[in-house]
Amino acid sequence: MAADDESSVRLVLVRHGETTWSRERRHTGRTDIPLDDEGRRRAELLRPLLAGIPGIDGAVVCVSPLRRARDTAALAGLGDGAIVCDDLLEWDYGVYEGRRTSDIREEIPGWSVWTHPIEGGETMTEVGARADRMIAAAVERGGLTAMFAHAHVLRILGARWCGLPPDGGRLFTLEPASLSILGHEREVRVIEHWDLVPGEFTSARAEQPLPSSQ
Repeated sequence: MAADDESSVRLVLVRHGETTWSRERRHTGRTDIPLDDEGRRRAELLRPLLAGIPGIDGAVVCVSPLRRARDTAALAGLGDGAIVCDDLLEWDYGVYEGRRTSDIREEIPGWSVWTHPIEGGETMTEVGARADRMIAAAVERGGLTAMFAHAHVLRILGARWCGLPPDGGRLFTLEPASLSILGHEREVRVIEHWDLVPGEFTSARAEQPLPSSQ
């Protein structure tokens, strides 16, 4: 796609619904944990919110291979025809898989995925490279792409869209079953909406479609 045509590109980022591990704030990378009952309920609530996005019916839908992301896409009404993309897998946390930051900090004061090496897993640079590939593919296609994935990889993707280094993802948070939209203000890449969850909308607002990029 020519650079002057890129302003038509928009990305819809959806974090999967709640799981038992996400509720307990455990690092959930490649472990294939299913949605819990609340996660399924909130994924279904995304359906009308997504339906209000102009052009969503014609969007290319990409999903992480992990079932919590695939099930969220299905429950939200966008599972049919979704493309499974390994680049949307969550960060491989290595030896920290399944552990809480608070517990790890009892052994390593000040530990964070953003600041410390991930032993036995991926580097932040590697996750950033995956995010860059997803962005490049979406720009090449043009139009609207919806991506169903996980908190850290989507936070890094949002940072990279804005031209920040991968560790810029620490500046963004994402709730389970949340929706974010990346787009343009003229030729500049911007965040149009971030971390929207259905419960934040009154019934009146929920009846209004999310606006097209200006």
